[in-house]
Amino acid sequence: MKLVSIVIIAGLILLYFIDVAFKLNPFNMEMLIHSGLRFLIGFLVLGIGVFYTNTIRLNFALTLIIALTLADDIWDYTRNVDSFNFEVMLHSIYMLVWGSLTGYVLMKHWLDGRPKE
Repeated sequence: MKLVSIVIIAGLILLYFIDVAFKLNPFNMEMLIHSGLRFLIGFLVLGIGVFYTNTIRLNFALTLIIALTLADDIWDYTRNVDSFNFEVMLHSIYMLVWGSLTGYVLMKHWLDGRPKE
C-alpha cells in the first residue's frame, strides 16, 4: 500500500505544480469534470485494461481514449466552453498518465499482494 500512496501523493504534488505553471484553476466545475474523466479513463482503460490484465489491445484502447476525449471536447464546444488549448491538453495527458499508473499500481497491489490459495 506504500507504493500506491507514493504514486497518489506524488501525482497530487505534480498536479499542483502543473496547475500553477499553466495558471489553471483545478477547482472549477469544468476542470474537475475534465480531470476526473481523464483520470478515470486512464485508470480503467489503460491502467487496468491494457497494462495489468492485458484484456484490451493497446490500439483499441488508444482509439477508445481518443473517441471519449473527443466526445468530451465536442460536448464542451456545444456548451461554449473553451477548453481546447495547449495547456489543457498537456494537463489532460498528465491526468491520463497518472490515472493509468495509479490503476496499474493499485491492481498490482490488490491482486498480486494477496496470499495464494
